[in-house]
Amino acid sequence: MEALITRVDGLLFVILFMVSLSLWLQKYKIFKSLGPVLTVVVLGIILSNTGVVPISHDVYGTLASICVPVSISICMLSMNLAELKKLTKKPFIALASGIFSVMLVATLLGIFFAPRMDEGWKVAGMFVGTYTGGTPNLTAIATGLDATRATIAAANAADYVVSTPLMIFMFAAPAILKASEKWNKFWPYQLSTNELETGDKEPLMSDKKWSIRDIAWLLTIGFGVTYITTTLSEAYAPEAIWKAVRLILLTTVSIMIAQIKPVQKLRGNLDLGLFLSLTFLATIGFAVDIRQFIGSAFVMTLYVFLMLIGCLLLHLVICRLLKVEYEYMILSIVGCIVDGPTASLTAAGANWKSLINVGLIMGVIAGAAGNYVGVTVAYIIKAIIGA
Repeated sequence: MEALITRVDGLLFVILFMVSLSLWLQKYKIFKSLGPVLTVVVLGIILSNTGVVPISHDVYGTLASICVPVSISICMLSMNLAELKKLTKKPFIALASGIFSVMLVATLLGIFFAPRMDEGWKVAGMFVGTYTGGTPNLTAIATGLDATRATIAAANAADYVVSTPLMIFMFAAPAILKASEKWNKFWPYQLSTNELETGDKEPLMSDKKWSIRDIAWLLTIGFGVTYITTTLSEAYAPEAIWKAVRLILLTTVSIMIAQIKPVQKLRGNLDLGLFLSLTFLATIGFAVDIRQFIGSAFVMTLYVFLMLIGCLLLHLVICRLLKVEYEYMILSIVGCIVDGPTASLTAAGANWKSLINVGLIMGVIAGAAGNYVGVTVAYIIKAIIGA
């Protein structure tokens, strides 16, 4: 049966409406817990499985080839290396511990689970990216490893099923842990009230002032970096890995450009990057056959669950042994699993005013590192299992 909407302009309208609706719904608590990514993917599943849009269409591939690399580049423009100086020893240890824990646990579990999943070694790399820099890294690494749209959709679902309860707890953790005598005895390392309440008091989630010039330059840089890195990768990298090489080049070149002073003054890069990423992810749900999806997502969900539990336990042990204040430990978890702005929001909600910028920086660094470590782990597992 032919889908109701098949024209390119009609499909673009549907996709943009899905993105707009998923962002608008974030003002409601239930959708805020799900996040815009899962919301837009679920909308896609509903529309394709009810015959409103086709399961496959040329425009989907076009959006993937354009939106994903450009969104990665634009998001990386927020990486100001000078901000690294604001990370003292303990926050840096917490962040490094989080990234190391994800890499180690994902690799060990991936050796067992990867052969039991479609594109298992790619899935392992995608989840490393997710838990060292958030959902945008999952999409970036999936594209770099040339994963199928069905695999990306299943991975997003498995991620949110497992990580959403954890993130709800992390938002409540500062108040819960502060009031717990047992926790304070177990983890006596914490910042004083005076240390937490001094610092940047500017509201994190205040309305942003954008200029069309900012958007124009961000898009120009994003498309320019994508064109150059794609051209170089296609010309000089082996055919089997050129997309992975492009991802590494794209991340590196974008970070280098982000150090230029005029570029640092551009506003809206994270929001614009998210919008472009959602535009592609809106098509991911279209490719999902619900019956096949449920079967493939189960093994992924089990892998994610065990991986998340394992890396959290290892991360807690390392931070506790190294006497890292638990505030840094919490922000490193949120920064890795979600992103910098959410880590900042967690700090702001706990009235940790001095840590608002620290949480943001931790998340941005984790996001940049995630592309590198995700690709690395994927190819390590591929080599071990002989995929």
